[in-house]
Amino acid sequence: MANLNLNPLKKLEIIADGEHKAFVTDLLDRAGVKGYTIVNNLSGKGAHGFHEGHLMFNEDDVLIMIIAAVPEELVDPILEGLAPFFGEHSGVVFVSEIQVTRVVKFSN
Repeated sequence: MANLNLNPLKKLEIIADGEHKAFVTDLLDRAGVKGYTIVNNLSGKGAHGFHEGHLMFNEDDVLIMIIAAVPEELVDPILEGLAPFFGEHSGVVFVSEIQVTRVVKFSN
């Protein structure tokens, strides 16, 4: 990959119930995140057993994952905003180090 510069960012993968999508995306928007990807209808096994990733009654009854690539300085404020939420609701946040091209798409 000649001439592609890689820049370090953090990747947040936030898994929550679909009914809380607006809360999580609003928090990311207010934190200044420039964009994110939402994956609906997740399947998997966790503390509450196996979760089937199909629509039950509506999109609020499924698990979602919201993926965002953010500068390191946004990670702590976002996690601080999510901490009280995850004290009351199920879900998890994964934080990992990544490298991206076109860093202008992710930074202010």
